[in-house]
Amino acid sequence: MESKVRLVLKRNEEKRLRGGHLWIFSNEVDTQRSPMAEFSAGQVVDVFDHDGKALGSALVNPHSLICARLISRKAGVKPTPGWFKKRLKRALELRESRDDNNGHPHHNGRCYRMVYSESDGLPGLIIDRYDTVLVGQLNTVGMDALRPVIEKALVDLLDPAAILWRNDSQIRELEGLEREVISGPGTLPDSVELLENDLKFTLALDQGQKTGWYFDQRANRERVAPLLAQCEEVLDLYSYQGAWGIAAAKAGAKKVLCVDSSESAVDAIPGHAKANGVDAHVSAVKANAERYMDSLLEEKARFDAIIVDPPAFAPRAKDVGQALKAYRRLNEKALRLLNPGGLLVSMTCSAHIHEERYESLLLQAARHIDRDIQVLMRLEQGPDHPVHPAIPESRYLKGRLIRVLPSF
Repeated sequence: MESKVRLVLKRNEEKRLRGGHLWIFSNEVDTQRSPMAEFSAGQVVDVFDHDGKALGSALVNPHSLICARLISRKAGVKPTPGWFKKRLKRALELRESRDDNNGHPHHNGRCYRMVYSESDGLPGLIIDRYDTVLVGQLNTVGMDALRPVIEKALVDLLDPAAILWRNDSQIRELEGLEREVISGPGTLPDSVELLENDLKFTLALDQGQKTGWYFDQRANRERVAPLLAQCEEVLDLYSYQGAWGIAAAKAGAKKVLCVDSSESAVDAIPGHAKANGVDAHVSAVKANAERYMDSLLEEKARFDAIIVDPPAFAPRAKDVGQALKAYRRLNEKALRLLNPGGLLVSMTCSAHIHEERYESLLLQAARHIDRDIQVLMRLEQGPDHPVHPAIPESRYLKGRLIRVLPSF
């Protein structure tokens, strides 16, 4: 049964949606037939093309540039707890069915990104699972309004010990939402145990960054760590709680230095290193990563491997120019700090930075200081962050593992 609330598009503006995209921009709406002022934020609407053919059901926000996001290709959908449960179960099946590491099911202790927004057909919803504890973000008005419905579906599906909403993302401000951290059903424990590729970490989920852990890098860390086994000196920049550095030390790296500007993140690293038997090989410093690189260059320090994994420098398309300059500057400094034959793990999590442009940037940085590079691996987000092929922004994490050599 179709909704009586109709959002009608201008002529030919449905092509992108029919091609698989889920977003509707405010300038694509026929406002004569669908005045935006008549919609309320978070409302469920049916979407039609100019000729009256149904395109699906969407959650609308008349105050945002992205004024609606499809949640179904069928009109008349009501996002009830039962509807959410089916969609969540489908997302869960992907994560639970994978023999994620070397054929061992649940090698990571049922810890993963369980829902990845548009890629799982739930625009604006992110959920990370830490076995019996769920940490999520409601990043659109529509999903925020449906929080009680989503919680009921999660309880029915998984009966979690606790649900925490880390709704403190900057994205919420673009939707006209407040940034907040709120508790859902259950009682959040003081800490949870996380297993990643046979490494153990203890997290206080109400104190960490975002949803607590960067699951998107897990597969990259597993692939890269064996190549760091013979390194004498490793530098882990923007280390957060030390996942890259501790993985390197566990693989066999002799001396690992983790650098991050977050005091709580740096304070957690010694405990993580000890829990994994590498405390004699790992140290941590609270510092601005780039300024710390400058001091290392002055000291003529050198490393066999460097991980550069900064936060997003281009959260918006208009930030790309400045972001590219920052990425090049950072990576050039890292290249200067590497011994001949050293390895650089260079990452960007900026969705608006195209992969080819990023690789070109690394080459330019190398040539500027008379170095040659070899690309050993192309790195990207893990399979619990599936890419929606019609939405390039869903493939946000890109990187390279490169070997750095003196110019031939």
